[in-house]
Amino acid sequence: MSSFLPTPAPLLLTVVGSINVDLTARADRLPQAGETVGGGRLVREAGGKGANQATAAARLGASVRMIGAVGTDPDGAWMRAELDAAGVDTTSVQDREEPTGVALIVVDREGENQIAVCEGANGEIDLDGVVFAADEAVLAQLEISMELVEALAAQVQGYFAVNAAPARDLPEAVLERADLIIVNETEYALIPALRTARRVAVTYGADGARLFESGEEIASAPAVKTIVENTVGAGDAFCAALTIGLASGVPADTALAAACAVGAAAVADPRSQPLLSSYETYLPR
Repeated sequence: MSSFLPTPAPLLLTVVGSINVDLTARADRLPQAGETVGGGRLVREAGGKGANQATAAARLGASVRMIGAVGTDPDGAWMRAELDAAGVDTTSVQDREEPTGVALIVVDREGENQIAVCEGANGEIDLDGVVFAADEAVLAQLEISMELVEALAAQVQGYFAVNAAPARDLPEAVLERADLIIVNETEYALIPALRTARRVAVTYGADGARLFESGEEIASAPAVKTIVENTVGAGDAFCAALTIGLASGVPADTALAAACAVGAAAVADPRSQPLLSSYETYLPR
């Protein structure tokens, strides 16, 4: 049984990131370049890496606020309502003239996907008037501007985690400040500076995950076997769980194992924002 005893108060976590409407076509297989694949089924649901992570963290039991932006269109009102329903504080979600962001997704029968993102209002998030407390963890991704991520590196007082996805080179200020950087194996290969970064978690799909400090592996965890329904929100759920664990002081190997279990639960759910149990449910026994 895990020796980690959760604190009575939930972790204070702010997620800074994208909020999108996901338009998902579920098809038998992914199209090749220039090819049309018929027989798909269209699903319209809440998404965006930031909103996915905020929703996952709230469902895992953290006290979560979301900093992001939506349009003044019906989709913006819908995205706010979805975040509210998941227990996320949306008072810092900003209204912008640009339309709410949209992700166009194709998912095949194995759960693999292709995604194109139209950022819309996500490109206009700012930190005007935002204050971060010393005991507040912050999680960001790269579906927002790098300038905003750099501003977070300068302003965040507490635990700072960055999901470096989609893959882009990270400025030195972000590499030096981040307490945790999370990537998948493809992103890890595309960002050479991560080889010597302070603390990096890398996911390897069916091969689990590893945690590195300055290039040295300090923890690993196997993947949890499950039936794959959709991989779109799995990485985001993993990021939320790992940030909650490490920011709360859970030992690295335990936190990594719990995050893999959360990721497996997300993969088995067809939604981009999967239903999850409390964080303690996923701790290794």
